[in-house]
Amino acid sequence: MANSVYIHIPFCKQICAYCDFPKFFYFDKWIEPYLYALEQEIKTTYQGEEIQTIYIGGGTPSLLKEKDLKRVLSLTNLFKKKEKIEFTLEANAEDLSKEKVEILSTYGVNRVSLGVQTFHKKLGDVLERHTAYETVKRGISLLHQVGISNINLDLMYAIPSEEIKDVKEDLSKILKLPITHISTYSLILEEHTKLYLKNLESVEEDLDYEMYHLIQNTLEEKGFMQYEISNFAKEGYESKHNIVYWNNEMYYGFGLGASSYIGNIRKTNTRSLTSYFEGKGKSEIETIDERRNMEYEMILGLRKRKGVSLQKFEEKFHRSLLDVFFIEKLINQGFLEKQGDFIRIPQDKMYLSNEILLAFLLDE
Repeated sequence: MANSVYIHIPFCKQICAYCDFPKFFYFDKWIEPYLYALEQEIKTTYQGEEIQTIYIGGGTPSLLKEKDLKRVLSLTNLFKKKEKIEFTLEANAEDLSKEKVEILSTYGVNRVSLGVQTFHKKLGDVLERHTAYETVKRGISLLHQVGISNINLDLMYAIPSEEIKDVKEDLSKILKLPITHISTYSLILEEHTKLYLKNLESVEEDLDYEMYHLIQNTLEEKGFMQYEISNFAKEGYESKHNIVYWNNEMYYGFGLGASSYIGNIRKTNTRSLTSYFEGKGKSEIETIDERRNMEYEMILGLRKRKGVSLQKFEEKFHRSLLDVFFIEKLINQGFLEKQGDFIRIPQDKMYLSNEILLAFLLDE
């Protein structure tokens, strides 16, 4: 049973050089057919479960005109919602106006994720994305005025030409803002992005490592606890929606390129806008057998600081986690540790998580 919903709005004012998500330049003529197709997908797919988290991402949902923003938010009324739902919308601070934040509040949005990445002009030039600190302060103030105080900021690091002092300066500015959550991302040069096509080189691994530990230590000193490889939150403000993914639980994904996990099927929608308008786009389908599901349980679950519960693994798969995977070997090597009922990656090894997680790909 799926209890969470992701809705993708793929339109942007500009295409950031690092972005590999399904996205298109905003054209007014595309909005109506997109929202119509989105509504049809929801009506034909949603099975009536009670929903506990909704996340509207993109793209840039906040750039929509007020009437179109209302239309998107009204689509969430098609879902049966729990009383204490977490309802997140991604936004750029420059899009936020008094009118728009009032719309968000009226339709029940209670969490906003602001794309910042960096406040440095030289790094913004690399990313082809610029965010003014005063604009972010103003946007956060507007959100607080309508009672939306659960606010995430995205911080990107390991950007080509970035130095340690740049990360320190970004952290210093972010920590002065009244926010509850910080998501951090080491820049990956994804294929088909502008940065990849420019043949830019990634920062040295040692520098990336130093930046990661600087972020870890600085945020935790300021009361943002690391609860996942890339995510830090004030107590009680962890992202409930993202935890659904890391717990390997089922969820709906609606919109261009959106992914779903329902039953034993993982599905990713077409990235073709024309095909999506026509409802004909082929989706990528992966049928999940038990072996593959156990892999997902570990690869996703070990991203969490808390790790994977031995008891819950056995309840779900009727097998001991210790019998399925070579846990003792990884513990002896110092890559995992047992903490009560949980198997987890030690905090000082979180940086090496990608290499550690490879051990959980079972042989055919």
